[in-house]
Order: sequence, then structure tokens, then C-alpha cells
Amino acid sequence: MDGNWNSVELREVTKRHGATVAVDRLSLTIRKGEFFSILGPSGSGKTTTLRLLAGFEQPDAGEIIIEGRHMEGVPPNRRPVNLVFQNYALFPHMTVAGNVAFGLEMQGLPQAEIGPRVTEALAMVRLAAKQDRLPAQLSGGEQQRVALARAIVHTPPLLLADEPTGNLDRATAQEVISLIQQIHRDLGTTVVLVTHDQEMASRVADRVVHLWDGHLVEEGAVPA
Repeated sequence: MDGNWNSVELREVTKRHGATVAVDRLSLTIRKGEFFSILGPSGSGKTTTLRLLAGFEQPDAGEIIIEGRHMEGVPPNRRPVNLVFQNYALFPHMTVAGNVAFGLEMQGLPQAEIGPRVTEALAMVRLAAKQDRLPAQLSGGEQQRVALARAIVHTPPLLLADEPTGNLDRATAQEVISLIQQIHRDLGTTVVLVTHDQEMASRVADRVVHLWDGHLVEEGAVPA
């Protein structure tokens, strides 16, 4: 394999939730290093698409290929992906540093490697001074930055962000989006951002697609 594959390919992917078709024969390609945004109203299938990429759900039909590998049967912890949730999903009893370190500890990495990686990730999201605090002692924006640090500490080739600014005021949302842009630039990470904010998506993404009832209805590069 020569490494020139796309970051993500969805081929005729379908996902049903009972009688509801959440994603209907969806095909799209995301290039390596691209900042890609999926727009759509509630119920359009955008979050289901992210969950399929992350491995939290399996498609009923079709193929998902990430970094040149078919993802059929590959669990979330074995995928080259990290997902940032809208609701942060932090462990309330763990410190900031503990939350960021958790995934690395589950991988069995030595503490001598975990410590510097956690420090670097927290520095990137500008939270090094708050590494000993609990999530409840942080603002919503700071909690989302912890969630970002937890994702990037693994240096994933693919970063998925599900409405990461949905619970934040406009100024704090802009700060979080700016950090995601910085991560995209500095690490070369492919980013897939799900949002309902068309203005923001058009401003930050290289390419935007629109989903409606699980269908791709529009796709195109963002005008310069």
C-alpha cells in the first residue's frame, strides 16, 4: 500500500434504526488532511454518520474505509479515529490530566511516555495550568478543550467532532473552533466536523456537504 489513499471512503452506506433509515446509501470521499464539514438539521443522519466512522455503530449495508483499511468488524478502540462529543463525556471524578491520560493508560503505555504526551496535549489546548482540576471546576469551553486534548493525545489521523460548540456561547465556540483549526494545521489531522451552523462551516472547512433524511443533497468546495 503506497499511502496515497483517501482518509475516508463511504460506499453506499445504509444504517437503520428500527423502521427509520438514518443513513441511506451514502457515498462520499474525504481526502487526507482535509477539513471537512457535514451540515444538516436534526435527524438528517449527520451524527449517525460520525458514529459509523467511529465504530460505535455498524452499517446495515455498504463499506467504510479509513486510511486505506476496511472497517468491517473493527471496534472503536482499534480505529485510527477519535471522536469529540457535544456533551464533553469527561469522567467527573478524574482530574483534567487524568481524563486526557485515560485512553493511553488503557493502551498500556508506560507512564514515562504518557506524562509528556498529556503535557503536550494540554499545552496545545492552553490548559496546562489546570491539569489538576476536576471537570466541575471548569467552564463549558474549558471542558470541551479537555475533550479535544483527550482526542489529540493519541495523534489520530482522523478527528471527528460532533457539534463541539453546540453547548457554548458564541465567543467560546469561536475559541474551540480556532483550536480545532490549529490542531488541523499543526498535526495535519483530517477533521470531520458535524454542525448545524452553516456560516461557521463555510468559514472553516475546505469542503461542506449537506445531509437531508440520510441523503447527500449538496457537496462542494467552500468558495475562497
